[in-house]
Amino acid sequence: MGSMNKPHAVCIPFPAQGHINPMLKLAKILHSKGFHITFVNTDFNHQRLLKSQGSATLTHLPSFKFETIPDGLPPPENLDATQDIPSLCKSTSETALEPFKKLLFKLNDTTTTTTPPVSCIISDGAMSFTLDAANELGIPEVLFWTTSACGFLAYVHYNTLRQKGYIPLKDSADLTNGYLDTLVDCIPSMKGTRLKDMPSFLRSTDPDEFMVNFIIRETTRAKQASAIILNTFEDLEYDVLKELSSIYPRVYSIGPLHTLANNMENKGTLELLGSSLWKEEAECLEWLDSKETNSVVYVNFGSIAVMTPEHLVEFSWGLANSNRTFLWVIRPDLVSGDSPVLPPEFLDATSGRGLLASWCPQEKVLNHPSVGGFLTHSGWNSTLESISSGVPMICWPFFAEQQTNCWYSCNRWGVGMEIDSAVDRKQVEKLVNILMDEEKGKGMKEMSRVWKEKAESMSSWSNIDNLIKEVLLRS
Repeated sequence: MGSMNKPHAVCIPFPAQGHINPMLKLAKILHSKGFHITFVNTDFNHQRLLKSQGSATLTHLPSFKFETIPDGLPPPENLDATQDIPSLCKSTSETALEPFKKLLFKLNDTTTTTTPPVSCIISDGAMSFTLDAANELGIPEVLFWTTSACGFLAYVHYNTLRQKGYIPLKDSADLTNGYLDTLVDCIPSMKGTRLKDMPSFLRSTDPDEFMVNFIIRETTRAKQASAIILNTFEDLEYDVLKELSSIYPRVYSIGPLHTLANNMENKGTLELLGSSLWKEEAECLEWLDSKETNSVVYVNFGSIAVMTPEHLVEFSWGLANSNRTFLWVIRPDLVSGDSPVLPPEFLDATSGRGLLASWCPQEKVLNHPSVGGFLTHSGWNSTLESISSGVPMICWPFFAEQQTNCWYSCNRWGVGMEIDSAVDRKQVEKLVNILMDEEKGKGMKEMSRVWKEKAESMSSWSNIDNLIKEVLLRS
């Protein structure tokens, strides 16, 4: 196939770390299957990627190019922090369509380019404005919801919850008076979930709450897409995927993408290309090499979660008092309005058995034999990586559909225990010790191993091939 005849996929993730990761993995897989790729970041995130990955890696890849569009926001004070998510949703949906169309026009301009014409768009589910551009060009567009299938289905039912009067909340007291424990009985495949297990944007008394309306609009517009893809696998979320397939024309489960990307053929130079917006510290892997099997608790609250200084202190003393060995990733922007400061007494108490890092190669950490448990915010990438590494979890969901992932991890998949959002050092200590040792922990470890095997069964490869054949190459 001459390079001008290659299919050309434009991949555009939502501009946050947890969305860029899986999109880049999918882009690499499509590239290995013969696609020319244009990967579109925002200017702000592209600068961060250049800084953390090195510009040489990004500019010399054959038929894999990076382009940028503005995100429409003023530059943030902290150039190494995730931007505010609702502000990004608002500004990209209002300002990014024109620059995106302009970029597609440039990519298709045969007088100035030697790349093949754009033949399909793969866009983040929260960037459905891109559908307008695909319609104009008359090419297929696939929406990639980087959530779990259960998280996506919960979003899809925001409208149902509103129609049935569950939301908006009647009174701000509903946040604390037990109302959020109300069982939700209108989502057939999610029996047993409560309002508090639904994605957290609905915890508002405002009928015009921006994120609720944004999600209802995005999940409704998603019906215009040629297909919906999800980074999950059938065994894990079978019922939910089935319900989604009755709502949307085509739904493909194509995960776990990190496992597939690690197993793909002809990786070539793409192997060198990472998606982390922070510089990763590889030293933590050497440190793990010196520890016993299953002895280390890995602690990481992802790229967005922000905690109070009090939370930080409770987590730190819970870890210290558990007497377990731990590896804790503390981002520079983990504590709201402050740089994270740990009590000096904590550092003394844990010296020698705790390692603090500012960011690390998480997949490699979770696959390391020394790691026996994961204290996580239940973001979907982290949950899926943990499940496919066979590592059980303590879940402290922060926002969005992390609450839903947490409920499934603890109640359906048997691989997690939830920690109270108020965080108390005694509870942290107790759960860490159960996770790492006692009978209950053993059961969770066993379930984690079962899911790990199922995640490796690779049924998703055929779904990716079908997606390419049935949707992406359909002119």
